[in-house]
Amino acid sequence: MKLNFQANTQWLWVVALLMLTQIVFAQKTVVTGTVTDAETNQPLPFVNISFYNSKIGTTTDFNGKYALETFYATDSIVASSVGYLRMAHKVVKDKAQVINFKLAPSSVQLNEVVIKADKKAENPAHAIIKAAIDNKKINNREKLDSYQYEVYTKLEFDINNLSEEFQNRKVMKPFKFVFDNVDSTSEKPSLPFFMSESISEFFYKKFPKSEKEIITATRVSGLDNNSVSQLTGDMYQNLNFYENYVSAYGKTFVSPLADFGLFTYQYYLVDSANIDGYWCYKIKFQPKREFELTFDGEIWIADTTYAIKQLDCDVSGDANINFVKDFAVHQEHQQVQKEVWMITKDYLLVDFNLAEKKMGFYGKKTTTYRNFKINEPKADEFYAGLDNVIVDSEAGNKSVEYWEKSRHIELSEKEAQIYAMVDTLKKVPIFRTYVDIVTMFLNGYKVVGNFEIGPYYTFYSFNKIEGPRFRFGGRTSNAFSTKWMPEAYLAYGLTDQKFKYGGGFQYFITKQPRQLVGMYYKKDVELLGQSNNAFRNDNILASVFRRNQANSLNGFEEINAWYSYEWFQGLSNKVTFQNRRLFEIGDIYGLRFNKKLDDGNVVKAGDVTSTEVIFNTRFAYKEKYLAGEFERISLGTDYPTFNFTYTFGMKGVLNSGYQYHKAVLSIEDKLVLNSFGYMTILGEVGKIWGDAPFPLLKLHNGNATYVYDPYAFNMMNFYEFVSDEWLNLFVTHHFNGLFLNKIPLMRRLHWRETARFALAAGGLKDSNREILEFPTGLSGLNFPYMEAGVGIENIFKVLRVDMFWRMSYLDNPGASPIGFRAAFQIIF
Repeated sequence: MKLNFQANTQWLWVVALLMLTQIVFAQKTVVTGTVTDAETNQPLPFVNISFYNSKIGTTTDFNGKYALETFYATDSIVASSVGYLRMAHKVVKDKAQVINFKLAPSSVQLNEVVIKADKKAENPAHAIIKAAIDNKKINNREKLDSYQYEVYTKLEFDINNLSEEFQNRKVMKPFKFVFDNVDSTSEKPSLPFFMSESISEFFYKKFPKSEKEIITATRVSGLDNNSVSQLTGDMYQNLNFYENYVSAYGKTFVSPLADFGLFTYQYYLVDSANIDGYWCYKIKFQPKREFELTFDGEIWIADTTYAIKQLDCDVSGDANINFVKDFAVHQEHQQVQKEVWMITKDYLLVDFNLAEKKMGFYGKKTTTYRNFKINEPKADEFYAGLDNVIVDSEAGNKSVEYWEKSRHIELSEKEAQIYAMVDTLKKVPIFRTYVDIVTMFLNGYKVVGNFEIGPYYTFYSFNKIEGPRFRFGGRTSNAFSTKWMPEAYLAYGLTDQKFKYGGGFQYFITKQPRQLVGMYYKKDVELLGQSNNAFRNDNILASVFRRNQANSLNGFEEINAWYSYEWFQGLSNKVTFQNRRLFEIGDIYGLRFNKKLDDGNVVKAGDVTSTEVIFNTRFAYKEKYLAGEFERISLGTDYPTFNFTYTFGMKGVLNSGYQYHKAVLSIEDKLVLNSFGYMTILGEVGKIWGDAPFPLLKLHNGNATYVYDPYAFNMMNFYEFVSDEWLNLFVTHHFNGLFLNKIPLMRRLHWRETARFALAAGGLKDSNREILEFPTGLSGLNFPYMEAGVGIENIFKVLRVDMFWRMSYLDNPGASPIGFRAAFQIIF
């Protein structure tokens, strides 16, 4: 106990020190005092008092007193006056202190002054940039104890490169009225097709660091989606050039005010001018090297405070980023209180193009800020909870009069027409047809009135047992209901001549909070040991790209019922009751369930039946989604994602033959390493207590296709390793062209390097080995399985190819020491 107490005490001191550091960081320096004559002790009025090597200063009053208060203190303070010797005193930064001066009289003889140019003098732009970098922490708004402001955000998407030939095509005739809105004044004629507006209140507190945004009004052309409303606020679209790196589209660009900016950029002082009452220096910056993630543009730096006053820049034209033809930023900053600079306008233009001189689209975001409140913190209770973006229930119901009064910037005539144009466009039948075709391609279903037919990629597949397999299924569409969704399918194999089928439903109890129930029944075939990312067995792509025949399929009959509840966005629980029966299929091929007797004979063991109650908790802090009525797509999070599942197998319930407990914890994270790319990490640990046959244990995820699977061991075969306690680790690093960009010819291909390492370690009890006879080739892990790989991604912007080598268990049947895998992927 004594040792523990001492250790805890040391941690308390560490915490206290960190708290003290937070409190002291970027505090004001306050200096007061009196200036007197050293001989007469009389107070001296109108003496100049300033911080050394700074333009921050004041003069003494009639009584010789002065006061200075600033964030921008230097290490000393200077007093000077005509007829007196100049005098300096040391200053303690970030403290309040009293410094008195006694100035000695002097007589000064003015001599001739000769000024010569110094060829070795520092580039004047460098001196200003160094000062701006030195004052970043002070000028960065996150120095403040708290702040809040009102945000207005306008987001617009325009189709560009619309040629007259395209507009005059026969298929475009139903949309002729739309082309009346084409803007032909720019380099690329463009047509607005989407616009949203939002007004929100943003709140920030430094310690403990907390943020909250309340979206009070939102207006989206042609859409009614809460997730889109969340993304139209300020929090997820802010570029802070006071940081060393600026993140956008999964890339990290070096800021022109990075601490190491002088090693990355060339700077040129090109102008100076008075802007909004502040004398500012205009500095042009250009990257020193090609093919790096940098900017090219101009920045106005305010005199004295060295804060950003205005910034205009574009991403370097040769930067290794896909589908982005142009990426331009315009920012304006204002001193809203003395020595407190805040961004007041932010404009972002992105030009997306899949191919040169082909139709693409502009993304335009304009954000303005006003009604600032500085260091007026809200109570801790205000920031309680992890849902830091809240959309007011009446946000989407604001009147036209409200918007005319409340928006920060008046809409142009073209912008005002977008809302009416999109509403009209939705009523054109052929437009609805085009939308259905795109939707079918993306989610796999064809919408036909109240029903959705699909998924289309499962209509036909083939395997060794079923032969050619035909499947037809579907579900109800949103036109049928947005509360509940029944679905069903029927499949038939020409070789085994058997029907497979399934059906069920899911039902929304409430959408705020997100609360669903569902029930499903299936009788089909499956391949155990696949990762969640693998192609499903009846996907035609799985059939085409298999490395070997699917000889180990088994039949299953399953019924499950589940209930899920989302406490807030990012934290959810799900409880499932499930009964599964596994059985043999096929006379020659297929998984066998045999048992070896004490006398050495092998007999049929019959079906494997289990009944389970499964409890799942998933936590992804600040995760964001794009949501439909039932399904949604995760936009990810900057924090690790945790997934914990506990399973209780109940013997004797619905013919279950086994009782066991299973606990599995997985952690997934993405580490952004700025110029060195980023790393994805997935770790999983699990353990099973009690006895269970191998189909209910951990069958480590193999990959029997030529398609790269990030959640599987790509050189491991199916049914090769099984464990009842295990650790799996997958680490992949994406270098983003760190090395290839340095090779003169290779860098023009914009290829990017990857490296991967995967490990599986585990144990297996003898009692679990003996319940069923293992299939040929299946075994426990006596020592870790390892594989590594290197790859090239971004080949033709859509292809990734990896070479893997297997590092252990090279003597296992069917083991290959080296293999190649490929995948199609679309990344920026």
